[in-house]
Amino acid sequence: MEIEFWKMNGAGNDFVVIDNRDMRHRLDGAAIARLCDRHRGVGADGLLAVEPAEQGADFRMRYYNADGGEAEMCGNGARCFARFARFLSGRPLEKVTFETPAGVIGAAFDGDQVQLKMSDPVDLKCGLTLDVAGMEQVVHFLNTGVPHAVVMVPDLKEVPVREWGAALRHHTAFAPKGTNANFSKAEGPSAISIRTYERGVEDETLACGTGMVASAIIHHLLTGDPSPVSVKVKGGDTLQVGFTRDGDTFREVTLTGPADMVFKGSTVL
Repeated sequence: MEIEFWKMNGAGNDFVVIDNRDMRHRLDGAAIARLCDRHRGVGADGLLAVEPAEQGADFRMRYYNADGGEAEMCGNGARCFARFARFLSGRPLEKVTFETPAGVIGAAFDGDQVQLKMSDPVDLKCGLTLDVAGMEQVVHFLNTGVPHAVVMVPDLKEVPVREWGAALRHHTAFAPKGTNANFSKAEGPSAISIRTYERGVEDETLACGTGMVASAIIHHLLTGDPSPVSVKVKGGDTLQVGFTRDGDTFREVTLTGPADMVFKGSTVL
């Protein structure tokens, strides 16, 4: 089967993107994993599929990690999805909405920047003391569409992201589904830098949108720094996370950053 795809990236988080509005592609987990394989396939952190909406939005977003498993949400992927969906529409849309397992997501366009209106975060847990790869760490947790653990660190360069990330990803505190793991450093008023170990990719990635949101909100809770929070990722980009707070509840959460179309191609599965 020949499949046409586009390659996109959001702040270095890269994706294979396909138009599946006619539902002609029936890709299983193994096929998706082959497409995402960086040695034997196209290579990507995940796959995005544009499908017809079922509940009144403009489109439906399906997102699969590089291992072929479907995930509820991906912030960088959602920005890429929004830009690709506008491209498919053939019209200069100012806004687009799409359904995800994490809820309906809205996106607005400002040049090459895309601002996502995220679903409300849930399951906030602050100050968990956990054994992480043999070391006691203070870990915070927030589900921003997918689960995220956040550890504040004094020096990102010294963090063994693969070791600590894998330990947190499979920690019994987050069983049975596991979690993504973020390591965050304060860089000034309302500014942080982060590194992220992604569940499903099972490695560090250049950026993770939902991880940026979780890390920014945790930073706000710990420091009181106001919205928006600037988040610099390993890939070098700086994105903006906005939110309003009511006690421990966060609303009107936004993530603003780039979404780049890199190339178009086709491959045989």
